[in-house]
Amino acid sequence: MNDRPGGGERVVLVHVNFPVGNMEEDLEEFEELALSAGAKIVSIVTGTRRVPESKYFVGSGKAEEIRENVLAHKAQLVIFNHELTPAQERNLERLINCRVLDRTGLILDIFAQRARSFEGKLQVELAFLKHQSTRLVRGWTHLERQRGGIGLRGGPGETQLEVDRRLIRNRIKQITARLNKIRRQREQGRRARRKAIVPTVALVGYTNAGKSTLFNRLTGSSVYVANQLFATLDPTLRRVDFPEYGPVILADTVGFIRHLPHDLVEAFHATLEEVSEADLLLHIVDAHDEHRNLHIEQVNEVLEVINAKDVPRILVYNKIDLNIDAQPKIDRDDTGKIRRVFISAIKGLGMAELVTAIGEMLNREMVEQEIVLLPRQSKLRAELYSRNAVLAERIDDEGNCHLEVRMPREDFERLQGDQKASRRPQKH
Repeated sequence: MNDRPGGGERVVLVHVNFPVGNMEEDLEEFEELALSAGAKIVSIVTGTRRVPESKYFVGSGKAEEIRENVLAHKAQLVIFNHELTPAQERNLERLINCRVLDRTGLILDIFAQRARSFEGKLQVELAFLKHQSTRLVRGWTHLERQRGGIGLRGGPGETQLEVDRRLIRNRIKQITARLNKIRRQREQGRRARRKAIVPTVALVGYTNAGKSTLFNRLTGSSVYVANQLFATLDPTLRRVDFPEYGPVILADTVGFIRHLPHDLVEAFHATLEEVSEADLLLHIVDAHDEHRNLHIEQVNEVLEVINAKDVPRILVYNKIDLNIDAQPKIDRDDTGKIRRVFISAIKGLGMAELVTAIGEMLNREMVEQEIVLLPRQSKLRAELYSRNAVLAERIDDEGNCHLEVRMPREDFERLQGDQKASRRPQKH
């Protein structure tokens, strides 16, 4: 990416307070974002305005202060904790004589560093191209000249700027087609899970709330975990067999953040569909974070954008080990409905309470019973074994298979229907 902050790059941060409107950002979180991108923060310039200034976003005096800080600290990059227009970025770069990046560009860069899978890289590239397509007016002196020469012409009267835009549009089209193919493959997987009645439980929450740590604790996996923003981006699905409630699919998803760029939400739509199509959401909250209520609101906003606001959910307050008085428990309202579950994923506290809450919310009543399968029902027998539902088995003298099974009631009722269909006499 063109504006990626390199490791140890000297950076000046700019944070402006807006008392009115919905433009307020968190300075502490902004610093964490910059550090997550590998920046070396040499100065932080702060200020207060009622509304952004059209030319520099900040006033001319504050813009001059930023320029002086860049010169004094020999900074290589200036990052604003706000979204800038392409014109504002260009005007600031001309004044400061230094690269300028806005909040959206910073988050895109972090996503680019964290993406590991083919799908994740495609999603990040798509978001970056959409963002970059609005910024092709940057002060490149060659953009208004006509291209010429054999093999270099972009078309009759086509400028370099138009060529660049066309190339970006073509690349966006290619990536979108690939992501649509991945989306169709995901939908096939979801249909298979629905057919087998294996519910999906998706972990959502503000970035760095401990989703991946909890995912690892419940599944025994080794998903990458770090105390930083957006430590993991790529969705991970694992099947877990809870002895009390049967199998479920756990899905670990990308963390959310305040004012998550629209292009990123759109680009990660295929991934976030795992959330909107889930049977239950575990909304992980950092119980030790003083901004937790604000973070809950931010996550709820994103859930609404991706059409997941009506999916049943449990608030899971994580990191209770950082509070001496906190104990793992299930918190219920006056009607007995589950409100919150208090846990510590890293210490393994409250896992039994959480599993109980999951089973209750999914209404997974377990049934133990003996069934008899005819010799021709071997396929059904194999399916029961694949789902770890068989407790014991014996074969009688006629070759019938007597199975003692344990499974969720809805699975057992479906099994009985399958048995009846299999036992019907064939018409000749």
